[in-house]
Amino acid sequence: MRRADRLLRIIQILRRHRRPVKGQSMAEELEISLRTLYRDIADLMADGVPIRGEAGIGYVLGEGYDLPPLMFNADELEAVMLGLRWVMRRGDSDLKRAAMDSVAKVGAVLPQDLKPTLFDAGLLVPANLRSVEDRVDVSVLRRAIRDQRKVDIRYIAEDGAHTQRTIWPIAIAYFEAQRLVIGWCELRTDFRSFRTDRIQHAEARKDKYPERRKVLLKRWTELQHGSGGEPQLDVLN
Repeated sequence: MRRADRLLRIIQILRRHRRPVKGQSMAEELEISLRTLYRDIADLMADGVPIRGEAGIGYVLGEGYDLPPLMFNADELEAVMLGLRWVMRRGDSDLKRAAMDSVAKVGAVLPQDLKPTLFDAGLLVPANLRSVEDRVDVSVLRRAIRDQRKVDIRYIAEDGAHTQRTIWPIAIAYFEAQRLVIGWCELRTDFRSFRTDRIQHAEARKDKYPERRKVLLKRWTELQHGSGGEPQLDVLN
């Protein structure tokens, strides 16, 4: 690996993590010695890259620093295209449109020699014949998650029971055949998961839920790990 490419990889590794990254971990990923890594980091810092930390503790990239936006290699472009093609297949209408716009924006500014890697990527996402149609506009739920707003829903459970609930949506899980909205249910005073194809109506409220979404998501994740890591597939009670 050329030294210039190695320096870019170091910055990319640091961009990938929010917490300090140990030098040994980076050296192993780059397949270089720890001594070489320390020397490279010292050179980057001397060139003005805002890396903080020290040997034995770890390193973090300061906020506000970024690489040129399209320093992609072929593997990275294929990963981007595969993800966008999946969204075009499985996203709601707004996400599908956003994915197509993203391909156009990236392609418009790529160097000419990299355009075929993006537009002609040989990675396909076949249509999923098992997928079920949603009964609500999932973009309403996505916006509520971003804004941390409560949502009133009408829901039909697997046993056919109809309920009206107010939920605090914190995430949407995308499975092969359906999507689940994960949130705190005021009716059950607990976390619940709701299949979007069984939500009859969803309306975001003006009031926000009282806890931060990040905190709620952490609590939910810890509960899932404690129960084996598998989210509920439906509300049955």
